[in-house]
Amino acid sequence: MSASERFVTVCLQGLRKIPNCSVSYSMLRRCWMERLTDLPNFKYQISNLCTQSNKEVIDLSKFSVDRIRNFCIIAHIDHGKSTLADRLLEMTGAIAKTEKNKQVLDKLQVERERGITVKAQTASLFYTHQGQSYLLNLIDTPGHVDFSYEVSRSISACQGVLLIVDANQGIQAQTVANFYLAFEAQLTIIPVINKIDLKNADPERVESQIEKVFDIPREDCIQISAKLGTNVEKVLQAVVERIPPPVAIVHDPFKALVFDSNFDHYRGVVANIAVFAGRVKKGDKIMSAHLGKAYEVNELGLLRPEEHPTQKLFAGQVGYLIAGMKDVKEAQIGDTLYHQDQPVEALPGFKPARAMVFAGMYPVDQSEYPGLRSAIERLTLNDSSVTMQKDSSLALGAGWRLGFLGLLHMEVFNQRLEQEYNASVIVTAPTVPYKAVLSSAKLIKEHGSEEIEVVNPAQFPDRSVVSEYLEPMVIGTILAPDTYTGKIMSLCLNRRGIQDNMVYVDEHRVMMKYLFPLNEIVVDFYDLLKSLSSGYASFDYENAGYQPADLIKMDILLNGRPVEELTLIVHRARAYSTGKAICERLKDSIPRQMFEIAVQAAIGSKIIARETIKAYRKNVLAKCYGGDITRKMKLLKKQAEGKKKMRRIGNVDVPKDVFINVLKRKDK
Repeated sequence: MSASERFVTVCLQGLRKIPNCSVSYSMLRRCWMERLTDLPNFKYQISNLCTQSNKEVIDLSKFSVDRIRNFCIIAHIDHGKSTLADRLLEMTGAIAKTEKNKQVLDKLQVERERGITVKAQTASLFYTHQGQSYLLNLIDTPGHVDFSYEVSRSISACQGVLLIVDANQGIQAQTVANFYLAFEAQLTIIPVINKIDLKNADPERVESQIEKVFDIPREDCIQISAKLGTNVEKVLQAVVERIPPPVAIVHDPFKALVFDSNFDHYRGVVANIAVFAGRVKKGDKIMSAHLGKAYEVNELGLLRPEEHPTQKLFAGQVGYLIAGMKDVKEAQIGDTLYHQDQPVEALPGFKPARAMVFAGMYPVDQSEYPGLRSAIERLTLNDSSVTMQKDSSLALGAGWRLGFLGLLHMEVFNQRLEQEYNASVIVTAPTVPYKAVLSSAKLIKEHGSEEIEVVNPAQFPDRSVVSEYLEPMVIGTILAPDTYTGKIMSLCLNRRGIQDNMVYVDEHRVMMKYLFPLNEIVVDFYDLLKSLSSGYASFDYENAGYQPADLIKMDILLNGRPVEELTLIVHRARAYSTGKAICERLKDSIPRQMFEIAVQAAIGSKIIARETIKAYRKNVLAKCYGGDITRKMKLLKKQAEGKKKMRRIGNVDVPKDVFINVLKRKDK
């Protein structure tokens, strides 16, 4: 147990003796983290928490369904969603107004470091409008395409959305994608033009774009500056006046949807719920429709955005619930909760996310396998869009094949494993899910289907037993200034893209749609697009099914031994260029060693490309004898650290990051 965890445990034991004190673990944890940088104010912070927890418990029964509004904020990356959420929290008194309020709802370390939202967060706001008190449930969503599942789940729990558009950049690719998500769900859409305080802001031009692309009258747009707080009050008024209340019945039996959850080491699973009918209070016996297990409600309340315990939750309200669920499998996102003695029909839940990228994940040391399994299971509870199945490798041992929504999603998941669970893993090169139509009656009977999905390239079936291969396709949407059209079209053509259509959003911006093979865009297409367009282009894609393709399996050999983790599935027309490029990158990525290393790309028994990593001419450590013992210790320590970052394949040491770096390429 860490020092912070020991401290929080002791504090909780003492604070529970105070009458009506309900300081939560998360509040104390935050207080401890602040103490590390502000020790003199620590006692004040503790007493302040006690004062807050002893306040009169909020009576949620006074908020009838017609005075509840559920809405989320959607936008392209960096258009000001989290900043607007900060202002809304300040104006409704959920947080104190200070200069430190920057992306308050971005609670994860990875979000702070990368400056992006990767996890949708909920906050309940109290707002008075025309003498009436309203309960507003806000969900701040991510903006990147890799986290679109968070957006779709948030939209399903709301009746309206705030569509944020940058007054300088205008409509971007993800703006279009998010609009259609909300439009298909038949939600009320309130367009908000943000950053009108910028020097180059042109809100009138953006209003014209919104009217032309989305067919929303420009009179419905609200022009604001979330940073300065300009016109933000109008946003709250629009939420109350334009967004309808939820459809919920207070007098029906209790029924709630689990739309998010996370794991707490001391309290077990903390489930975020939306109450669709009835009411629930502390001490109630509830059931899970998914597992059919009974639980007792230990704690419930609102998120403001910190946990604020209450006595009851009523129909139409959103909050958190703790019921002694100790196993991560007990709180499935999309599950329905109801009273033990009042069974109800389960809610439809959420459509499962379709993984677009698969990668192998293995512990650096096989002795760490149980701990890593527990960490991955708990993290997948918090991120339900990740799929997980067991896998094994001759070189790396036992591990898992994980499915992600994109490469950034995979990188963030890996970073969260390292930061939140102190886990060190080896991640193999990402691949996309292919399909094979079997021609062998024996294999069809064995698999139970004529069509099989292949997520691991090492298991790609031979052409002799397959009638055709299918590769996943996506419809990509690109928005960019028209001056970059030629470069972008060349890039798309080089990635086997087929143009669907091209329209001008205004006199200077063009929107292009292309049909792409997913494998061509998943690794580095977005980076190259940004580079070609000087950062002005934006990109989004959606699933477009499968199409037949001439695919082959390419093996990468190190000194004649195949490296299963680097096996690729490529289009036959690209086999030679891809194999040559990977061999060259491996030559640059693998450190020189005491012997010569042959790097080869092979299709079956035919070698199509080769590079040679030359050996060191002499042993550079040969003269390190005698002398200062501290120098030897430093060398040994450096060697040990190096071994952690390497993985032996045959007799060759391969750095961890090679598996992903070898796939990145530079298009001219």
